[in-house]
Amino acid sequence: MTTMATTPGARGSGRNWTFLTNHGHVLLAIARNPTARLRDVADEVGVTERAAQAIVADLEAGGYLRRTRVGRRNEYTVNPSGHFRHPAEADQQVGALLALFTAEPVTGS
Repeated sequence: MTTMATTPGARGSGRNWTFLTNHGHVLLAIARNPTARLRDVADEVGVTERAAQAIVADLEAGGYLRRTRVGRRNEYTVNPSGHFRHPAEADQQVGALLALFTAEPVTGS
């Protein structure tokens, strides 16, 4: 499992936080490797496999990715034209974020 960086708080206490949510991290991991096993995605993100499954279900329901069964494995297709959910960024597409963190542009539905 990966570890988070500790950021000193206002009074010197260490608090773990990141700018992206686990949903964002899972979407990025899948965008980087669309044939990854959820076990590997969970390990990369630092969540349980069950949490990764729930996040993928959320992302599927929201239209951010599509799961296709290929033999005994799943293959994922990311929808880069999906919009951010928070009202402050709702006019932006997630493809712009994915492009920041992936080597090649993400194309999809």
